[in-house]
Amino acid sequence: MYTLDLNPDELLTTTRAVRKRLDLERPVAPELIRECLEIATQAPSGSNGQRWHWLVVTDPEKRAKIAEYYRESLHAYFAANEAARGPETDPVQQRVRDSSAYLGDNLGKVPVFVIACITAPSLPSGNQAGLWGSILPAAWNFMLAARARGLGTTWTTLHLKYEREVAELLGVPDEVRQGVLIPVAHTIGTDFKPGPRRDLDNVVHYDKW
Repeated sequence: MYTLDLNPDELLTTTRAVRKRLDLERPVAPELIRECLEIATQAPSGSNGQRWHWLVVTDPEKRAKIAEYYRESLHAYFAANEAARGPETDPVQQRVRDSSAYLGDNLGKVPVFVIACITAPSLPSGNQAGLWGSILPAAWNFMLAARARGLGTTWTTLHLKYEREVAELLGVPDEVRQGVLIPVAHTIGTDFKPGPRRDLDNVVHYDKW
């Protein structure tokens, strides 16, 4: 098992949303995905229920169809944002938009999709943190493990606008819900850096808001 020479802090702070630097030509070995999934399932889950399921999608036609749904959802998302806020002027957000648009145009070429799912016959009313807290940490574990192995990922949920259609395409049972779609590919280079973040003083509150 080859892993990059990253200490824990470097791994946690350089696991970026990789879009333009995904290698769309290089295949990903199935054993690499399995290693990452083994690490993913070491994440916590409510009452240790481990109700997660993982769809690994490599079939080109299925990836292409999911990419179509994703692209339609992405364009609707862009349009809604422009209607609400006008054309994007912030340079950081513009780079994110350009990067997202690139992924939308090329998602079907990414060699592997991993869709993290959880058994949930019905969605709870009110706060759903207990449900999603039993799958999303595992998905993040997967992304960290992928980064350590020179694989790039990004967290995507826009396909969920077409969750039922994707479920029918992949044969997902009715009682299973999709949480996140993670495109996976080798990265072009491995020199990722921490991203810009808001100052802690603006987001951390002690004892009261």
